[in-house]
Amino acid sequence: MTASEQTVPDETDAHDVAAQEIEFDLLAGWTEDAVRELGPEYAIPAGCRGSGSPSDLAWLAEALVIGRETRVVDVGSGVGGPAGWLADHFGAQPVCVEPMRSAAAAGRRLFGLPTVVAGAEALPLRSGAFDAVQSLGVLCTVPRPQRPAVVRELRRVLRAEGDLGLLVFVARGPLPGPLPEGNDFPTEEALTELLEGAGFTVVQSMESDGLAQAPVAWQERADAVDDLLARHHGDDPRWQRAQEQTERISRLIGGGHVRPLLVHARAAG
Repeated sequence: MTASEQTVPDETDAHDVAAQEIEFDLLAGWTEDAVRELGPEYAIPAGCRGSGSPSDLAWLAEALVIGRETRVVDVGSGVGGPAGWLADHFGAQPVCVEPMRSAAAAGRRLFGLPTVVAGAEALPLRSGAFDAVQSLGVLCTVPRPQRPAVVRELRRVLRAEGDLGLLVFVARGPLPGPLPEGNDFPTEEALTELLEGAGFTVVQSMESDGLAQAPVAWQERADAVDDLLARHHGDDPRWQRAQEQTERISRLIGGGHVRPLLVHARAAG
């Protein structure tokens, strides 16, 4: 029995499953199965789909001064691709925190990193335990009233003057529908206010290029995973719903209504 067969609901329940549960939980098991079929070299590109390009990950890692001894946690780690990239390229051993059990389990099996199942609003981690925190594509999936609590938790687990790296999809103004389910895109101004309110200072921000400058080998592997998933699950309404989510976000980004923003912030001393 495959990982996805153990953890996902029956496809007849597709319309009863939240879009984000499909995206972050059900697809995690399918992605793990695809990597096992294609080979381990596909794990990081597969696990980073929607979480930034290699240049994004490198920019954040350099901003956070990640090294072998850096105590770093990835909050909302998904199936662990970005954390696995840090381990592979910088020798760090990130702790992964992911609320979706299937995604957390898949990430643990694929990358062997310590993983905790928990939501970002109540991290089961000691205060000041980490030198750096990264959280990619998470805040724009958190309902607006819960965001202050999440950002306060990110600050709590950081040491004084520790570094925070974010990838946030920010809105440039009113957004045309139909909008992706479960997303609430802040403006850059609202994001800055949110961070400052939790005791952070924004050091630098930069618009991501998405996957525009990803190496060909990386993109080919990510595409191979997508192609395999489409072949195996293309007739499944849950896959079709996930694709619709992706298309809605891509349309907003392509139309200039939403932009992926990389943010380096520092905790107050």
